Amino acid sequence: MKINLPLTTLLMALCAPVLAAGPDYRIIDTIKIGGAAKWDYLYMDSAAHRLYVAHATQTEVIDTVSDKVIGTIANTEGVHGIAIARDLGIGFTSNGISNTVGVFDLTTLNNRTSIPVGSKPDSIVYDPATHKVLAFNGKSGNVSIIDATTLKVVATLPVPGKPEFSVVAPDGNVYFNIEDAGLIGSIDLSTNKLKKTVSLKPCEEPTGLAVDDKFNLYSVCSNNLMTVTNSAGKLLGSAKIGSGPDGVAFLDGYALSANGDDGNLTAVSQVDGKFVPVATIPTQPGARTIAVDPATHRIYLPTADFSPASKGEKRQGLPDTFRVLVLQ
Repeated sequence: MKINLPLTTLLMALCAPVLAAGPDYRIIDTIKIGGAAKWDYLYMDSAAHRLYVAHATQTEVIDTVSDKVIGTIANTEGVHGIAIARDLGIGFTSNGISNTVGVFDLTTLNNRTSIPVGSKPDSIVYDPATHKVLAFNGKSGNVSIIDATTLKVVATLPVPGKPEFSVVAPDGNVYFNIEDAGLIGSIDLSTNKLKKTVSLKPCEEPTGLAVDDKFNLYSVCSNNLMTVTNSAGKLLGSAKIGSGPDGVAFLDGYALSANGDDGNLTAVSQVDGKFVPVATIPTQPGARTIAVDPATHRIYLPTADFSPASKGEKRQGLPDTFRVLVLQ
């Protein structure tokens, strides 16, 4: 049967935007950990098949082949983040209660030493090119820069506000969100100096941060937005996400916002030059931080069960329900 379409209809079809297909990640496993229902960031060491999980006063080490806990790094009081220096055979934890960066052996997982830093160290990163570790101190509003070969603080860098998550970008600079000021900052590791800070408006209270191979930086914000900037600080766009995000990761061409209040991920992709949400992926309530493994295309999100929250109060995690969700 021959169908004749009006010319205007054909032109509209030809000119219509090509919509990006959203990812279909789903929960495939749950890694049970138990203990205190308190946690923060995760760190994925893809080459070693290890996932490090900040867990209250200790750090869990998971084998991502078997999805089993294979060890614990003790005495990481109020641990927030983990950084790994595989070239030096050591790892680092940011310990928010003791105001230290802990140093541990990658083989034995035993603690080697601790390094005093600023108040309430939160995010932490390692740059193998310069052998520098940066601990972002949320309460004292500064960054402790550590020489990973000598384990000494070589610089303390003031920043204009409360530093949040940080990333080492492919251009060799370190970028970080400043939560209370709504800014993104960059640090030149060759000079240990703050290069610049740029407003992330309309973003409010940026927390999680991720970078892609094009140097695009993805910040998740408390007002249900993800903003995208380039390394020069230019705002490239923003996209609507869910509530309660604290982490974001880039995988398979998607920026994935972990929305802890809603219990889902928002997948954001670039479509016709604009950054738009292309999928909402169910997870579980409380899953607000995230790590991904680009080798296996898996996503890891920690969470727990919660007691009902009273009006005006935060919900409390239930003991022995702490776990890590695995999506693929």
